[in-house]
Amino acid sequence: MATAHQVPVEFREDSGKGASRRLRRAEMVPAIIYGGELPPRSLQLSQKEASLYASKEWFYTSVLELTVEGDVQRAVLRDIQRHPYKKRVMHLDFQRISDNETLRLRVPLHFLNQDGSPAGKISGCVILHELNDVEIECLPKDLPEFIEVDLADLEVGGVVHMSEIILPEGVIIPELNLGKEHDVSIVTAKMAAAEKEPEEEGEGEGEGEGEEAES
Repeated sequence: MATAHQVPVEFREDSGKGASRRLRRAEMVPAIIYGGELPPRSLQLSQKEASLYASKEWFYTSVLELTVEGDVQRAVLRDIQRHPYKKRVMHLDFQRISDNETLRLRVPLHFLNQDGSPAGKISGCVILHELNDVEIECLPKDLPEFIEVDLADLEVGGVVHMSEIILPEGVIIPELNLGKEHDVSIVTAKMAAAEKEPEEEGEGEGEGEGEEAES
């Protein structure tokens, strides 16, 4: 069963750019919830709370229970807008979910046992994470906050493909249904290329000059 996280919010009646600017000046963040059989509703929450939630991995990949005026609406985060250079959240979009409708979300990959793998123990071996998240499809009850990828057996020259991810029950990766060419690598392990030592200055030049002088 997926873990649900409570996120207290408030309804707001005013909308538009002017209202959003006033909210931000008051250290509040405008938001919206849409989808399902209910009409879209404008929401708000404090900048402090929004920034705290935005720093948590689960905020992006969990079922969120938006609590407002004694009501609970289950949703997932669909979009977050940030200030271009300040550490501030500008807007949040939430989508209502239904227990019987599948979700598509990108969830992070957590790589385990990399340092203890054969490749991780070899000096000069570079382990590259080609992907750090993957899009999955599942019912809300099966939604994982992250997916673990065990690299304990990774060898030098080894490659881990998307199809090798061990998925939780009820979870699929839709991209794998599009053909073998979509089974991309998520981890590669290869030796770093050795740098070629530069030749000493003048090496070979002096010999040529000496031969010309003798002729």
